[in-house]
Amino acid sequence: MSKDNIRPITMEHIRHYGDIYAKAFSGEPWNDPWKPEDAVIHVRELLESKQSYGLEYVIDGEVVGFILGTSMLFHYGRTFEINDLAVDPDYQRRGIAKELLEKCLADIKAQGMAGVHLITAGEGILPEFYEKYGFKKEDEVILMGAEL
Repeated sequence: MSKDNIRPITMEHIRHYGDIYAKAFSGEPWNDPWKPEDAVIHVRELLESKQSYGLEYVIDGEVVGFILGTSMLFHYGRTFEINDLAVDPDYQRRGIAKELLEKCLADIKAQGMAGVHLITAGEGILPEFYEKYGFKKEDEVILMGAEL
């Protein structure tokens, strides 16, 4: 694999991103029952944000993974939130997520971001994966939610 496979994300490939997202997040560790058409809406909403930034990974002309997030200004500077990092299950365990994450982190650092954060599964391989890149569990904030 090579960095030449990584390109800026584009609305042209929205259907590919939706398919990848639905496949990736319907499996382990998430097991969320995503429909591709709903995943397309999810990705489109992020892409339409003026502060969105993302990359896609292409092999033999086919999009097989992507990373997508948005930035927001806080009192201490602009931070980037990685909303999605998804690789088609047929292409997982080949270093694609690693390459996408490394390139994204380098790019947002070059853009002058003050920090980066993400939400991931609390157990399994994902926390360990992100820890390799300097992410750590936050002690000062918690994720709270309410069903409506």
